[in-house]
Amino acid sequence: MLLYVGLYVLQPDIFLEHHSIYLRVYLIPKMNTKPLFSKLKEKLSNQFVRNIGWLGGSELTIRLFRLGATAILARCLNPADYGLAAIVMTTYELMRVFTQTGISAKIIQADEQELEVLCNSAYWLNWVVYGGLFLLQCLGSLVLAWFFHDSKLILPICATACIYLIIPIALIQAFLIERENRLKITAISSGIQLSVYNVLTAVFALLGFGMWAIVLPTILVSPIWLLINYYNHPWRPQGKFTTKYWDLIFKFGKNVFGVQALKTLKDNLDYLLIGYFLGYEQLGIYYFAFNAGLGISLNVIKSINLALLPHLCEVRADLLQFKQRYFSSLKTVGLTIIPLVIIQSTLAPFYVPIIFGHKWGSVIPIVVLICISGIPRPFADAASQLLLAVDKPEIDLRWNMMFTTIFTLSLLVGMHWQIFGVAMAVLLTHVVFMPLFTIWTTGYVFPKFNLKLS
Repeated sequence: MLLYVGLYVLQPDIFLEHHSIYLRVYLIPKMNTKPLFSKLKEKLSNQFVRNIGWLGGSELTIRLFRLGATAILARCLNPADYGLAAIVMTTYELMRVFTQTGISAKIIQADEQELEVLCNSAYWLNWVVYGGLFLLQCLGSLVLAWFFHDSKLILPICATACIYLIIPIALIQAFLIERENRLKITAISSGIQLSVYNVLTAVFALLGFGMWAIVLPTILVSPIWLLINYYNHPWRPQGKFTTKYWDLIFKFGKNVFGVQALKTLKDNLDYLLIGYFLGYEQLGIYYFAFNAGLGISLNVIKSINLALLPHLCEVRADLLQFKQRYFSSLKTVGLTIIPLVIIQSTLAPFYVPIIFGHKWGSVIPIVVLICISGIPRPFADAASQLLLAVDKPEIDLRWNMMFTTIFTLSLLVGMHWQIFGVAMAVLLTHVVFMPLFTIWTTGYVFPKFNLKLS
C-alpha cells in the first residue's frame, strides 16, 4: 500500500497508467455489474420516469432562458410595473380556471369505444366555454379597472383574452396526446413556447415596454402551442355541432372544476390581497420574490402532475400495480423536488443580488420562505391526482375548500406584518396542512399502506 501511495505522489503518470490496467484486467471482470445495469435499465424503461425526464429537460431549457429574462426584467422594470403585470396575469389565471370542465381527465379515463364521440362533443363544448370566457374577461377588465382605480388595466386584460380564441382549435389533440402518454410532445411544445416567451420578454424589456414586456409575449407564443399539438395528432372534428355527453362531462367535471377553481384562487389569492391592501409596489416586490423563488419548483411540480394522472390511470384496474406506481411516484417526487428546493433556498442570498441586482436584496428572506413552502406541494398534488384516478374528486374538492379557507385567514393575519408576514403565512399553512392531507389520502385509498413499497 505504501509503495502504491508513493508511486502516486512521485510518478502520477505511471500510477494512472498502472491503475487503469488494474481496473480493466483485475477489478472490473470480478465485479458483478449485471444487477446494477439491470436496475438502471428498469428505471429508464419506466414510462413515468421517461415522461418526467422529457418534461424535466423541457423545464431546464425553459429555466435557462427564464433566468436571463428575469435578470433583464429585474433591471428594466420597477416594482410598480411588476405590480401591474401581476394583476393582469393573475386575472388571466383566474379566468382560465373556468376551462377546467373535466374534459381532459374524462378523455384520459374514457373507454375506447366511447372516445371518438366524446372527443367530438368535447370539441364543440370547448368553443362554447372559451368563447364565453373571451367575452367575460373583456367585461371583467372594466370591473377590475374600477376596483383598482386604474384604467391602464383594461387593454392588457382584453388582449390576453384573445388567447381563448386560439386554444379550442387543438385542445382535443393535446388531451389525446396526454392520454397516449406521449408527453415528449407536450414537453417539446412547452419548451419551445416558453423559451420563445422568455426571449421576447427580455427583448421587450430592453426596448422599454414596461409591463407589456410580460403581457405581450403571452399572446404572441400561443400559436406555437397550437401548431405543435395540431400537427402531432391525427384527430379532427367529425360531423356537426352536438351536445352529446355534455351532461356526462359536467357530472364528472363539476368536482374537478371546483378543485381547480379553489387551487387557482389559492395560488393567486396572495397577489390579490397584497395588491388591494398594500398597493402595486409591494405587490411587485412580492411577485418578483415569488417567481425568483418558487417559480422553478412550481414548473417542475406542474410537469410531475401532468405525467402522474395518465401514469396511474393506465393500471388502475390492477390494485397491486396501481399501489406500486403511486408510491414509486412519491419517491420520484421526493428525489426531484426536495434537493431542488433546498439548493435554491440555500443559495438565494448569493444568486439574488448577483443575477437580479442589489436593489432586490431586501426580498431574500421572502424568497427563502416561499422556496421552502414548495416542498410539501407536489406530495399533496400527487394525493389529489390519486383521488381523481379512483373517481373521488369530491373528496379533493372538500379538502381544497377547507385549505383555501385556512389559507385566506392566514394571509389576512399575515398582512399585518406586510409582505414578510404574507410569506410566513404561505409557508406555515403549506408545511402544516399539506402533509396531513397527503398522509390521510394515502391511508384512505390504500388502507394499512406500506411506506416501504416502491
